Amino acid sequence: MPVKMKCALLIKKITFLVLFGAICTPVFSQVKDLKIFGYLGNRIDECIEHRVKAQDVEHLIKPFRDRTETRRWQSEFWGKWIQGAIGSYRYNKDPELYQIIKNAANGLMATQTPDGYIGNYAPEAQLEQWDVWGRKYSMLGLIAWYDLSGDKTALTAACKVLDHLMTQFGPGKKNIVETGNYLGMASTSVLEPVIYLYNCTGEKRYLDFAEYIVKQWESPFGPQLISKAIKGVPVSGRFPHPKQWFSRENGQKAYEMMSCYEGLLELYKITGNPLYLSVVEKTVSHIISEEINVAGSGSAFECWYGGRERQTLATYHTMETCVTFTWMQLCNRLLGVTGNSLYADYIENSIFNALLASLKADASQIAKYSPLEGWRHEGEEQCGMHINCCNANGPRGFALIPDYAYHVNGETIFLNLYSPSESTIQLPGKKQVQLVQQTDYPVSGSIKIEVNPIKKSHFSFALRIPSWSSRSTVKVNGNEIADVLPGSYCQIERDWRKGDVITVELDMRAKLVELNQAQAIVRGPIVLARDSRFNDGDVDEASVIVAKDGYVDLQPVQNSGFSWMTFTAPLVLGTDLEGHRDPINVRFCDFASAGNTWDKNIRYRVWLPKTLNVMHAPYKPYSD
Repeated sequence: MPVKMKCALLIKKITFLVLFGAICTPVFSQVKDLKIFGYLGNRIDECIEHRVKAQDVEHLIKPFRDRTETRRWQSEFWGKWIQGAIGSYRYNKDPELYQIIKNAANGLMATQTPDGYIGNYAPEAQLEQWDVWGRKYSMLGLIAWYDLSGDKTALTAACKVLDHLMTQFGPGKKNIVETGNYLGMASTSVLEPVIYLYNCTGEKRYLDFAEYIVKQWESPFGPQLISKAIKGVPVSGRFPHPKQWFSRENGQKAYEMMSCYEGLLELYKITGNPLYLSVVEKTVSHIISEEINVAGSGSAFECWYGGRERQTLATYHTMETCVTFTWMQLCNRLLGVTGNSLYADYIENSIFNALLASLKADASQIAKYSPLEGWRHEGEEQCGMHINCCNANGPRGFALIPDYAYHVNGETIFLNLYSPSESTIQLPGKKQVQLVQQTDYPVSGSIKIEVNPIKKSHFSFALRIPSWSSRSTVKVNGNEIADVLPGSYCQIERDWRKGDVITVELDMRAKLVELNQAQAIVRGPIVLARDSRFNDGDVDEASVIVAKDGYVDLQPVQNSGFSWMTFTAPLVLGTDLEGHRDPINVRFCDFASAGNTWDKNIRYRVWLPKTLNVMHAPYKPYSD
């Protein structure tokens, strides 16, 4: 049988069947018994144990029983938490967690009123503020529970919620886009569970309601999510700067905007309307070019603000964890639809930096914001609930990691996540393959993958070659593969036998990144930071990072006890060159470890101010 080995940029329009299957569709899970080890695996396990399982679920259900609210968003917390809990259970199969989830689902369903309403708002205040947003999360949580358990009472309850909602919105009724905050984006993000319930039931009226929602986006009072994207309007400038930030008039709210586009992508999967996919891809392209920073997240005060260009500035409330997770989820869905490995690169960037940075060292809390400088701390309690949106939502990011690790399409296994792990993958024709990754990536760029089919089998294995890896080597049983391209999948099609070994070497040279007279160091997918606990100078001091051809000579050093990775880099510190011209080795750690004790006395910094040398920089007159 001939062996085909090639690397290619796979961007054809395909739908992957991933670890957790499609919503409300009895898809056989193709990735089984996945277990992630090492630092990343430990962080996932700790998040489940100390954040997900530690949640007081009865506290989250109480507002649904009281139903006295008129403006706040208590009703989102249950839906966010249970989706993270269900994703966590699908990964670790913890029976104790399953029982917690079951009790949570039954507890919420017990609050449903005869008309189908599940929510926290008083009857006279329904449809105001965050009411529809909360109903969205209740439906998403119930659908996720139905998908996991097959409990049809959960599906019935979710349908009743939607049926009741449809008595309040539509032609001749209230216009959905005129309710809630952020030009109706919060309310119309309910599109996602509407699509899922259509998938579950086949009820055409649900599909009609979904199309109604999309149509309202372009109404005079709507967020114009279709037309603004087609015209290429930057996401931070689609509407005038709001007079009141957290209000209906703000059209730049990052989380709610992406949530709407997630629903549109799900609608595309049903209708095949190319406009819908094009709009999502155009918007994501805008977000990448204008908003996502070096650590894989964005937003300030929870909104798009042109943050990619301005990330070197000290800025209030940057990198909300809800934005980080939703960005990861949107990219993961686009990865499944398009097969474009660049989306996998963006997810990797977010995982190893913004997401890991949000989790406290003891995994008890998830930060609401994770700025590129300063210190980390607990977010405020919201709605009198002793929790906030990011503590509820953050675990969904960690639960997404196993879902992202491997995608399967037909007889091709796509490897997205390099991490020490073991898994079993079921392919068509009863082909079963056990995979073992041996690596300390991203500490180093060396990866060994043992491919063990139960019996000799012909299939393809596609390895993600990160766009940042300029020099990569892939070998199968010691035989090197030619033309390994960065920003692509390296696809290997052959007859596989038990004991076959793939080795990958990725380019881990540290790169110097410069922007706005500031500088940062990026090594592979990892952003580095100075941390005051190293006691090697003022982390805010101006300096020049010494580099050659754009690369910094990092030297690994023994970890200090608080960091995952520690390196020294040569820096010329300060503004005085009289007798101090030689570089000094200054310690850096991975961004996720920087400030991870949430002690206000500990300061960290990613972007270092670069000392100006006028001999090397021509004078430019100041202008407004």
